[in-house]
Amino acid sequence: MILSANWNYPTSVRFGAGRIAELAKACRTAGMAKPLFVTDPGISGLPIVKTALDVLAGAGIATAVFDRVQPNPVDANVEDGLAVYRAGGHDGVIAFGGGSALDAGKVIAFMAGQTRPMWDFEDIGDWWTRADPAGIAPVVAVPTTAGTGSEVGRAGVITNAATHTKKVIFHPKMMPVVVICDPELTVGLPAGVTAGTGMDALAHCLEAYCAPGFHPMADGIAAEGIRLVKDYLPRAVANGGDIEARAQMMAAAAMGATAFQKGLGAIHALSHPVGALYGTHHGMTNAVFMPYVLAFNRPVVAERLGRLAGYLGLVPTFDAFAQWILDLRAAVGVPHTLAGLKVDGARADLIADMAVVDPTAGGNPVELTRDAALKIFEAALSGKIG
Repeated sequence: MILSANWNYPTSVRFGAGRIAELAKACRTAGMAKPLFVTDPGISGLPIVKTALDVLAGAGIATAVFDRVQPNPVDANVEDGLAVYRAGGHDGVIAFGGGSALDAGKVIAFMAGQTRPMWDFEDIGDWWTRADPAGIAPVVAVPTTAGTGSEVGRAGVITNAATHTKKVIFHPKMMPVVVICDPELTVGLPAGVTAGTGMDALAHCLEAYCAPGFHPMADGIAAEGIRLVKDYLPRAVANGGDIEARAQMMAAAAMGATAFQKGLGAIHALSHPVGALYGTHHGMTNAVFMPYVLAFNRPVVAERLGRLAGYLGLVPTFDAFAQWILDLRAAVGVPHTLAGLKVDGARADLIADMAVVDPTAGGNPVELTRDAALKIFEAALSGKIG
């Protein structure tokens, strides 16, 4: 292996309970005097949003709220947000919420000063160089879930509503200037959402750890992120008020997104089209596919996952690691098959076609051919592993 690579790691993170009180200071650090507050309708009326807005108002920072962001955000959400941003004369974005609000907020800020269509900046080759860096507005990111880690990412996932495909919009300057990770903001999450987002964090860490290539920094962060999920996700699901567990899961989520610059893989490549076509929760879809993809990748990752199992305090074998994944899924309420997500086989061929061209497919440790994608999908339908 050639030990040569390009590495990039995240931004300024203010981590800890109660640190939402620093939101106005974070905005000033980012150079924002009139930010647009981007969130989603599911939380826009909750006390956590009122608290954040009160912090801004108390510091004399004028803002407006844009909450027309749906789960798995689509291009129209970004276009609507851009219209509000430009009409209001805003100078930055506060992206506040789960992965959907964070992704949409980041892409709105990115597109604020661009003249080309959004799809011209899909994460393909060097397409990001088409953007005008001076037209990218600053972002302060405030996650309210512990899953996507979008708060420390340089991209946003937006669904093209016309084609029902998820597109990754990327630019290095999409990285938020400041992140506030306050675990108190996640205390009200229902157990099911806690489980789904936590499994998303696990999928990010796991696929990054298994991705080929030389990135020992990512490997180390991914391994520790997986340990945090092992120790704290069951606790967070069982007791939403467990602030230690909530905090550790927020850390694991940020670690997953930090690590996956190394790569993702077939879990995400299959989950993206299923989510786009069926509207399923991304993290829960990842969780369903996880053991089936592990079985497919076993010939290449068995030794590596054996070492990881030992680090986690398990018997240092692939089988022990794979069994832990199954046990964790059962413990936090993940369905064993896609039927539990109301996904059928009617569009299996289309999903396989979409999976192999998904930008995450290339990071899988075993080549994801169309036949392989179809077999993994069918296994996840039937529940037969290996």
